[in-house]
Amino acid sequence: MKFTMDIPVGVITAGEFQTAEAVKSMANALENAGVDACYVTDHPAPSAEWLHANGHDAIDPFVALSTVAAHTTKLMLHTNILVMAYRNPFLTAKAAASLQVLSGGRFILGAGAGYQTVEFAALGVDFHKRGKLFDEAIDTIHMAWNGGVVVKEGMGFNAIGNEPRPVPQIKPPIWIGGGSPAAVKRAALRGDGWSPFFAAPTMTAANQESGIHTVQQLGENIVQAQEMRAEAGRAGPFDVAIGSRTKLDYKSRETADKYIESVHELAAVGVTWVMIEAPHPSRQAYIDNVQWFGEEVIARL
Repeated sequence: MKFTMDIPVGVITAGEFQTAEAVKSMANALENAGVDACYVTDHPAPSAEWLHANGHDAIDPFVALSTVAAHTTKLMLHTNILVMAYRNPFLTAKAAASLQVLSGGRFILGAGAGYQTVEFAALGVDFHKRGKLFDEAIDTIHMAWNGGVVVKEGMGFNAIGNEPRPVPQIKPPIWIGGGSPAAVKRAALRGDGWSPFFAAPTMTAANQESGIHTVQQLGENIVQAQEMRAEAGRAGPFDVAIGSRTKLDYKSRETADKYIESVHELAAVGVTWVMIEAPHPSRQAYIDNVQWFGEEVIARL
């Protein structure tokens, strides 16, 4: 089992998280603790109402992860998630390939369809076309990463003989976020992994509906995805990343034991990565919690 942990670069507390030194110290703590990857999210222009209620800020994911890459050697770099429809696919392909090349092949492109209608409107993207734009973006990005000349007319672009570079020797894996049937199908047929989430009472009604409700359901969906991949003749690794529903207090061995049990339960149904968000009331508290997680969970698995 591998772990990908949130690095809270979106927190706006003055001097605590959004400085180069803060990113360096947090990234080093993650790598030293044995965490396999860190993740950041994507909100270029979120709803102000959402942001000031229960939302969260976000540094540009490619800038944030490039800074992490500069201060680490093994830690993988994970977007969770990048909204594909927000950007021209050639721009996404360029940013992702650049990060993959300069980080030595450490990038994981976690991507999703998006859900904030206000944010889509601000970015000039049709919310109701987000699924089609998502699929088109994945296909176009792979064409760009294959190297050579691309000829493709899309919903908002027309490549008549363009040659995107750099061409990564190893393509970043694309993990598809979301728990809906459409997300499962997209992950199976277009992705290299699936990143659903467990539904929670604090989520919006739409997210509760598309979230996973039981480990059994999760396992059934993983089997379904693997069957779809086999029918389509798709081979190669297929990762599944999700957070555990077991909460940690970052203090006691007892809660670590329960968490480890939940990790084994997830592994039994086909999960390969567990996502974790460590409490971060301050930068030092975050670093201490990361160290605790490494000692009490990772080292004991």
